[in-house]
Amino acid sequence: MSNGTIQRRAALLGIAAGLGRAGSSRAQSNWPARPVTLVVPFPAGGGTDAFARPLAAQFAKNTGKTLVVDNRGGAGGTLGASFAARAAPDGYTLFMGAVHHAIAPAMYPRLDYDIEKDLIALALLANVPQVVVVHPGTPSANFRQFLEHVKRHPAKLNYGSAGAGTSHHLAAELFKQQTGTFITHIPYRGAGPALQDLIAGNVDMMFDGLGSSATHIKSGRIKALMVSGARRNPALPDIPCAAEVGLPDYTVTTWYGLWAPRGTPAEVQARIVDEIQRLGSAENIKALWASNGADYGGMTQQQFGAFVGSELRRWAQVVKTAGVKPD
Repeated sequence: MSNGTIQRRAALLGIAAGLGRAGSSRAQSNWPARPVTLVVPFPAGGGTDAFARPLAAQFAKNTGKTLVVDNRGGAGGTLGASFAARAAPDGYTLFMGAVHHAIAPAMYPRLDYDIEKDLIALALLANVPQVVVVHPGTPSANFRQFLEHVKRHPAKLNYGSAGAGTSHHLAAELFKQQTGTFITHIPYRGAGPALQDLIAGNVDMMFDGLGSSATHIKSGRIKALMVSGARRNPALPDIPCAAEVGLPDYTVTTWYGLWAPRGTPAEVQARIVDEIQRLGSAENIKALWASNGADYGGMTQQQFGAFVGSELRRWAQVVKTAGVKPD
C-alpha cells in the first residue's frame, strides 16, 4: 500500500472520528433529550420528597421533559445511593442525597459504593435547620418545660428517626450529650413513617428537618419546641432557636444535594448544574423553600464537592465520639 493511500485512509478516519465526537457533543449539549430519573433514597413523604417533587414539577415546566422521582428507601438511604452509583453515567439517572450520606461511611464502613469516588457532587439543593417536634398532647408548654420533663423521666421517653445513622438519629445523640439526658431511639425506614407515628402518638418526639415537619407543625398535628442554630427561622418565627434555650452549640442542619454517577461527561454535568440554577430562580420554588425554612443552593459545583468532604469528616468524628452503631 502506497504512502499516499495510507495518508488518505488516515485522513478519512480522522474526519469520521471528528464527526463522531461532534455528534456526541451535540447529544450531550441537548441534555435532556428524554425523561430523567431522580433517585430519592427514602420512602415517599419524607423530607427529601418535600423538595424533590416540586423540583421535578418545575423541571418539566422548564425543559418539557419529565423528571421521574424514583423512591428507593432502606438502610439509612444507602440502598438508593448504591443503585445510583451503578447507573449509566449519561446524565439520565441523578441522585438526590442528603446529609445522611455524609454520615453513612462512618456508620457503615463496608458500603458497596463510595460517595466521593463513585458519584460526582453537582449542587446543593436545600439547607434547612433541624427542629425538635413532639405530639400535641405532650404535657409541656415550651422547650424548657419539656426538657425538665425528660430529665425527670430518664429512659422513659422515646424518639423516632429516619433510621440508624441518619441525621435525625445523630441530632438526637448530640442533643442527649449536650443536655445530659437519655431518650430511647426508635428507628424507621424514612422520616415519613416516623412522622406518621409521631402524629399518631406512638412516639414521643422527633428531631426532624424543618422541610418535612413544617406542614404538620402549621396544621397543628405536631408541635415544634425548638429549631437548631443561633437564630430563629423565618418559617417558624415564634419558635425559639437553640441558642435562646441554652444550647448555643446545637447547630444541626439537614441539607440535600444532587449527584451524578462517576463518568458523567463534563459537558452534561455543566448542563445539569445550569438547569439546577434555573430551577432555583423560579418564584414558586423560592416561595416553597422559604415556607419550609430552607435556603436554596448558594454554592458552585466545586464548593459543594468541598462541602461534602468537610461533612464526611465532621460526622465521622460525631459518630466516633457518640459510639453510635447501626441497628
